[in-house]
Amino acid sequence: MKPDTTGLDWATFPERRRHELLLTVQPADLDDLHHVNNVTYLAWCEAVARAHAARLGLDTPALVALGAVPVAREHAVTYLRPALLGDTVRVRTFLTGHAGFRSVRQYVIDRVSPGPEARLVECRTDWVWVDPVSGRPKRTPPEVGTGFGLTRA
Repeated sequence: MKPDTTGLDWATFPERRRHELLLTVQPADLDDLHHVNNVTYLAWCEAVARAHAARLGLDTPALVALGAVPVAREHAVTYLRPALLGDTVRVRTFLTGHAGFRSVRQYVIDRVSPGPEARLVECRTDWVWVDPVSGRPKRTPPEVGTGFGLTRA
C-alpha cells in the first residue's frame, strides 16, 4: 500500500472528527474504461461527509436551522489507482480545519478487497459556510465546532 501522504493517522484522530463508509463498486460507478469514474470518487467523498454530519446530528436540516450550511469552494483530488467492479472500498473523512467561515476535510479512499489494501484516492475539500437563505458567507455557528469536537462547549 502507498504511504499515507495526508499525514493523518486514523487510529489517533479524534472520533468526532472522522467517519468512514464501506462501499462496493457497482456497474453505475464505472466509466467507458470499466473502472470507477473520477466524479464517482468525489460523490463518495460527499457521501461520507454527509454521513459524518448526520451521525453527529448536524445534517442539512439541522444546519439550516442553525443558520449556516457548508458549500464546497475547492476540491483537490489525487487519483492513484483505479477501483474496479465488485471491489470493496473504504472511504474515510477527517475534519482537519475549522475557523470562521471555512472548514477543511480530507479524504482517503482505499480498496480493502479483493487482495491487499491499496490507496486509490486522496482528496481535500475546502468548504465555506454560508447563510442558507442569502448564500452569503457566514461564520460557523458555535454548535458546529462543538458538535465536531473542534471547540469546547
